[in-house]
Amino acid sequence: MKRATYIILTAVAILGIATAYSVFGPVLNPDAVAYIYIDDDDTADSVNAKIRGVGHPTTLAGLSLMQSVLSYDSHVRSGRYAIEPGMSAFSMMRDLRNGHQAPLHLTIPTARTLDQLADVVSERLKISAEDLLRTLHDDSVCASIGFSPATLPALFIPNTYEIYWDISADDFIRRMKREHDAFWTDERRQQADRLGLTTQEVTTLASIVDAETTYAPEKPSIAALYLNRLRKGMLLQSDPTVIFGIGDFSIQRVKGNHLLDNSPYNTYKFKGLPPGPIRIASIEGIDAVLHPDSHPYLYMCAKEDFSGSHRFATTYAEHQHNARLYLNALNARGIQ
Repeated sequence: MKRATYIILTAVAILGIATAYSVFGPVLNPDAVAYIYIDDDDTADSVNAKIRGVGHPTTLAGLSLMQSVLSYDSHVRSGRYAIEPGMSAFSMMRDLRNGHQAPLHLTIPTARTLDQLADVVSERLKISAEDLLRTLHDDSVCASIGFSPATLPALFIPNTYEIYWDISADDFIRRMKREHDAFWTDERRQQADRLGLTTQEVTTLASIVDAETTYAPEKPSIAALYLNRLRKGMLLQSDPTVIFGIGDFSIQRVKGNHLLDNSPYNTYKFKGLPPGPIRIASIEGIDAVLHPDSHPYLYMCAKEDFSGSHRFATTYAEHQHNARLYLNALNARGIQ
């Protein structure tokens, strides 16, 4: 009798130790930190399958036990969750049950269009490109944060942000608004005021500067040139704005027929800045507008060596000479 009792107690102890190990022991063993993505339609079983796929568990008994005790199947929370080498089922279940997600790093690019931005974001986040674009083009959403669909590209500050994978489209926009407001410090706003521009106008001009050159050292000079033209009431006459208005980004050479386009982005026809940015402006471009060079130039033309830099001029005659050099180079290369 005593022997039977001993055997039973030993078996119970072993079972208890095994259960404790399955719950609290290092049962998850990915080669490096791995991630699972849980959708709204996932169940406890499908979550376990995802853990099994990347976590290389020695056992899922402890996780299944805790899921049953905590009724996890009725409390599955979407998100991106980390599985660390040596992680216990208890730690994994605590994160899953409480929605303790692992944020990811999302980089906002200097995208040419909001469509391109939506594609980039949807590749990294749960939001679909279609849902995000629907929100981005919603007049009421834009108005609620002080923008319009035309000025909305000015909301986005190209940078890398920690963000949760399952953030909604509305919350994403509001997160970007907080980042926008943090970027526009009192110092930057005061400098915009000194230039006689709003922050959105600064960003619009910065987007033109970015579109004109990728050669960073020239950006303050190009910004100054356009500011000079604005002050004099001259047309900006920026080719990238014309291309943006037409919506054909395959155009390599703006010609006379393009300049007839009635888009408000045609700065050959309409004075002042266009309705909004023609791309998501870089921080470098924004700071170039806020801190432009001091010079008298009113004209510029790309250099004929296609280096990405420009020749600057104060008179139209000098500009015509520079333009001929560039047009000859275009013709020589067969660029139509």
